[in-house]
Amino acid sequence: MRIFIFKSETSPDLRAFGGDLVGGRLPNQFRPWRAIGAIAPDRDPPHNLSRAVIETAINDCGYQLWRMSKKTADQV
Repeated sequence: MRIFIFKSETSPDLRAFGGDLVGGRLPNQFRPWRAIGAIAPDRDPPHNLSRAVIETAINDCGYQLWRMSKKTADQV
């Protein structure tokens, strides 16, 4: 499965994985969504996230949400 990565324009630290390029099943309350990348079927997702968990969520509800952690002053 090709997994598409989206960024919420209303909540900048919120991301989503979806199964289609347009993000048709992503939650409306965080729209608009902008596609920012894709993960090929033979590649691992970013940040050590589990591909199996992501694919299960996409198959069950159409998407999986995740948040980017906010960088502290020590991480900048």
